[in-house]
Amino acid sequence: MTPEMAFECLLLSHDPATYATLSALLRDFSICVEHCLTASEAMRRLSKGSHDLIVIDWEGDTSSAFVHEIRKSPLMQRLTIMAICAENCSLPGVHVAIRRPVTPAKAAAPLRSAYYRMLRDHRLHARYAIMTRLTATDKNSRKIPVTITDIGYGGLGIKSGETLVVGDVLSFVVLLPGSMKQIHIEARVLWNREYGVAGCGFLRIPPVDLDMLHGWLDNKTRVKPPLVSL
Repeated sequence: MTPEMAFECLLLSHDPATYATLSALLRDFSICVEHCLTASEAMRRLSKGSHDLIVIDWEGDTSSAFVHEIRKSPLMQRLTIMAICAENCSLPGVHVAIRRPVTPAKAAAPLRSAYYRMLRDHRLHARYAIMTRLTATDKNSRKIPVTITDIGYGGLGIKSGETLVVGDVLSFVVLLPGSMKQIHIEARVLWNREYGVAGCGFLRIPPVDLDMLHGWLDNKTRVKPPLVSL
């Protein structure tokens, strides 16, 4: 994603007409487009980890091997993969397909699907710094001073001078920056590091508090809106 919070796409195609049509459509969705001609060059650019979408003008086994390499890379697990292909083409590992010939009418629905998938993944993985100190309670009623370093839709990061074990369940209340009311959270430690940092996934948040959290996160989630109606 760009500093302007626009999704980034890499378009792999040899066909000038396909590039011209699809790049214009992608820009209508406020998606920035880069173009390359070879899979090796595409892999080099994707390895930087900033792209949200790869569009592949499908070329059979060559494209299948390229997608297989993408899916193996930890840096590219969140990448949405779109293919331009014929009606009867097999597309292992592809999330969304546009059937040839590429026209605005035929591409509209697949591009919406790709956009919503990127938006969902962005919201799922985004974290927002809060650096809030509080006291958590574990299942044995042990009081643990922690700092909530960041929070997102699926969990939060914490830091503590106490030992945090994977599987520990922590309960606490937190006041989000700018909020008027504390929310109650129960979370499980999913991973930890020797220097006191840990990641937690949410176990239980009361419905009213969950609505407050999602509203706060929605206000923080700034993605450049499409120029077209979704």
